Amino acid sequence: MSRDWGYYRIRVLAYILLSLSVGTVFYDIGTTTSFIALLARVNCGGYVMGLLTLLSIAGFPSFIEEVKVFSHERTKGHYGNAVFVLSNFLSSFPFLVGISVSSITIIFYMGKIGSDFSHYAYLCLVLFGCIAAVESSMMLAASLVPNYKMGILVGCGFIGVMMLASGYYRKQDDMPKPFLRYPISYISFMAWTFKGLYKSLLMGLEFDPLIPGDPKLKGEFLLRTMLGISLSHSKWWDLAAVLAIAVSYRLLFLAVLKLKEQGSPPLLTLYTNKILQLLRKRQKPCLSSERHHPPYSLSSQEGFSSPIV
Repeated sequence: MSRDWGYYRIRVLAYILLSLSVGTVFYDIGTTTSFIALLARVNCGGYVMGLLTLLSIAGFPSFIEEVKVFSHERTKGHYGNAVFVLSNFLSSFPFLVGISVSSITIIFYMGKIGSDFSHYAYLCLVLFGCIAAVESSMMLAASLVPNYKMGILVGCGFIGVMMLASGYYRKQDDMPKPFLRYPISYISFMAWTFKGLYKSLLMGLEFDPLIPGDPKLKGEFLLRTMLGISLSHSKWWDLAAVLAIAVSYRLLFLAVLKLKEQGSPPLLTLYTNKILQLLRKRQKPCLSSERHHPPYSLSSQEGFSSPIV
């Protein structure tokens, strides 16, 4: 990573600049309790988690290079699959923490979207888990696709489906049941991220009603009705689900590497045997032509006219 500035360091700078832009747009939204401020909180949370997560795909070319380097070194027997998967996560861990802390720090204090350290720590953890899940899924895609262009296409499509099933654009109860709701909404890390995020941003707060004179709107009521989020479990369980999905992607990545390693020799042998069979069936080229006559013995050539005479 120290030889590739585009791997994480430029990404950290991009996250900081983007967070400054988000903090400027949603500046001081936490200081008021108006209905407009409520909508701004919801939009700020969706924008932060959606865009900052999607920005993680920018590192996909580096993921492809890492997998290629590992495949080359694995043939020489330097280290195993599990060591590579673990070391890949540990090497990226400080950068993921830096990205999460720097981004949330800027947005948290510019927007004043929280009141105590527990809200700040939770937002950092949930953004870290979300980005870690994206990078784990991108490493899984890097082991399956042949080049980075196809990988970016697959990654964007995957993140798009996860965002559609997150519950931000439409409540989960209103989604089509066959695909987006069952099972995508339950295995989507974005869905669990948004649930925990909005619980942290809205629970315990009261907002002014849309029509003056009506009773104040409690955050719990808004979570159940406007966003369709169940309050049967704590936000920390949502965070645990995000981290569990990130770990499962890493385990799938390890399984794919092992399957490719065990399946490559039989496939290579089958391919080689097929090529050899085709070569045996191929006929030898004929070298005879009109300019080259078949040889005759000297006795049989008596009386033939010589081309020299």
